[in-house]
Amino acid sequence: MSHCSKDALTDLFGWFLQVLLASLAFTCLILKRFCEPTVERRPWLIWFYDTSKQGMGALVIHLANVFLASNYQGDPCTWYIINFLLDSSVGLLILYIGIRFCQYLSRAKHWDAINFGEYGKPPSPQAWLIQCALYVLLMIVVKTSITLLMMLDFWDSVQQFILSPFSDPRIEVALVMLIIPFFVNALMFWVTDNFLMRKQTTRRKESLLQRARFRYRKIRREKKEDSESETLISADEELIGSGEAGQTRLSNLTVT
Repeated sequence: MSHCSKDALTDLFGWFLQVLLASLAFTCLILKRFCEPTVERRPWLIWFYDTSKQGMGALVIHLANVFLASNYQGDPCTWYIINFLLDSSVGLLILYIGIRFCQYLSRAKHWDAINFGEYGKPPSPQAWLIQCALYVLLMIVVKTSITLLMMLDFWDSVQQFILSPFSDPRIEVALVMLIIPFFVNALMFWVTDNFLMRKQTTRRKESLLQRARFRYRKIRREKKEDSESETLISADEELIGSGEAGQTRLSNLTVT
């Protein structure tokens, strides 16, 4: 059975699929921005700061996977997809823990620059660069952990089983470099973007609190206006009543 060759991931067809995958993944992040509620939608600059970190981290992971897959013994396509799926599952968990740990440090040590999604007002390019470097570092930790996990012996059996029904090398390359990564990346990028857009979560809470306060003040103002109206009506009724009583007494005196 024919499988993809050693240079299948790095030939012209392989690079074309990689560029196409990157374009589709980036399009998913643009779509995600337009799916956000209008009042909570991030400005383009903040969106770029959030998503560019993912782009740099994904590029590091992708190049590492291509390099490692080409240096394993056997079919590089199967080794690539095994690495990719581990990065998208176990690696995502490690990344989540790393992001939450950085956010904890930012609150405990008052290191605002490492609080993912917070760039200051106005947004600071320096904070963005620091978060980019930190995110890439986290991705290197992820890739190192996955590489150590790949040293277990049972992956050889998985490598022999996976994609065995496919005999056409080009279909195999398209499957592992475009079709499977597209759907997995779309989900992974969407989830990771929610991890990174911390400022948007804070803004949403502030927006809900402001709306609650506005509604509370409106209710108080309406009650106050109703109370004042009732007081004025009561005063008018008393004046009218006293006027009628005075006229009655005057009439009685006149008759007498």
